[in-house]
Amino acid sequence: MMANAEGNKLWGGRFVGDIDPIMEKFNASIAYDQRMWDADIHGSKAYVRALERAKLVSLEDMNHILQGMDKIHEEWSKGVFQVKPGDEDIHTANERRLKELIGEPAGKLHTGRSRNDQVVTDMRLWLRDAIFTLKANALQLITTMVERAAVEIEVLFPGYTHMQRAQPIRWSHWILSHAVALSRDVEQLQEMRRRVNVLPLGSGAIAGTPFNIDRELLRKELAFDDISINSMDATGQRDFVAEFLFWASLCLTHLSKMAEDLMLYSTKEFSFVTLSDAYSTGSSLMPQKKNADSLELIRSKAGRVFGRCAGFMMTLKGLPSTYNKDLQEDKEAMFDCYDTVHAVLQVTTGVMSTLKINQSVMEAALSPDMLATDLAYYLVRKGMPFREAHGVSGKAVFLAESKNIPLNQLSVDDLLTASPLFDSDVSSVWDYGSSVEQYSAPGGTAKSSVSAQIEHMRAWLKSQSQ
Repeated sequence: MMANAEGNKLWGGRFVGDIDPIMEKFNASIAYDQRMWDADIHGSKAYVRALERAKLVSLEDMNHILQGMDKIHEEWSKGVFQVKPGDEDIHTANERRLKELIGEPAGKLHTGRSRNDQVVTDMRLWLRDAIFTLKANALQLITTMVERAAVEIEVLFPGYTHMQRAQPIRWSHWILSHAVALSRDVEQLQEMRRRVNVLPLGSGAIAGTPFNIDRELLRKELAFDDISINSMDATGQRDFVAEFLFWASLCLTHLSKMAEDLMLYSTKEFSFVTLSDAYSTGSSLMPQKKNADSLELIRSKAGRVFGRCAGFMMTLKGLPSTYNKDLQEDKEAMFDCYDTVHAVLQVTTGVMSTLKINQSVMEAALSPDMLATDLAYYLVRKGMPFREAHGVSGKAVFLAESKNIPLNQLSVDDLLTASPLFDSDVSSVWDYGSSVEQYSAPGGTAKSSVSAQIEHMRAWLKSQSQ
């Protein structure tokens, strides 16, 4: 039997007979890696130019290949490219179609190139573009949040620690706390892009290329920042994918935390915020229900991304060096995490731009016991050490609870039983507006501090768009 039954495969010459159909389907990645069609064409066009520079293909053959690739690009763009049963992956599909279009010269395109360096080049090109899109999504969300914080800067509401009422803060301070976390995500995404943007093409399967391939030409053609240092590392490592999956996990952690807060704030028990109908659903049984499904899904998608990240790390940890087929798991994880974060960022932007706040309810939720720290600060300003003042304020809280009255209804005589430093001017403590205004240090919840945070974020956003 001739050893060419699988000759239509990129690897088929050595094999005799047909591959098991179940194995063929099990082995194929075209169902999901076809979304890298543009990157694959882009990389192949650059590679044929390097082949021509090395005199491995003629100028005429190069032009035929380039024209064929342009035709394939047009077919993919118009959605008319036909994937055939023997197309194992996007690389096989494009090369098969190239041969149909231009004939024998198509076989010269793969000279000195392995799918090992081809696929990782395609992935880096694809992820580089994906990072640009996700950055734009995140910046849009941050802009929405920062501008909302500017508009609603006068609104006060309870701040919580341990899910218990802690101190009065500005609603804008809460918004900005999440915007700042997202700004770190953007910066990390930018830093990651530099590590993604390293050219592996020209590494071959493991040992490099024996031909005079100009990798610097490839780097410039494909707009990479650097060239990979070691061919074995270049084809076998997926650190950039793992880093992206972890980045996605951390970003969705931040968004999940924000969604959790908003879900609580939107309950009848809190009633601080009301979600737009556009981002809510109803109950199939209970007509009165308005469910925060958008926020619940944001929260749940974090778990989906975590699973992808952990699963891929488990794949990586047991691999020997260089390329192994296990690495085919990289693309579905990368694509799924991208799609998930892409959707979540857009939905969160919609939620934050349409959310309605119930200012009167927020401010009515403020209670005098939240000013217990302010009572301690009152004593500190009269010269008492804070640790002692904290104890005295605690005694006042206990006294109010014993009398079953709010903290601010203790008389001066009541307070004097805790400390002789109390006087009639203690009444100034029981003001929520004054309470937040004392936190004027950078990062605090005073209006001046929050305004400074807004201006800082606006300047940061402007720097990101340059």
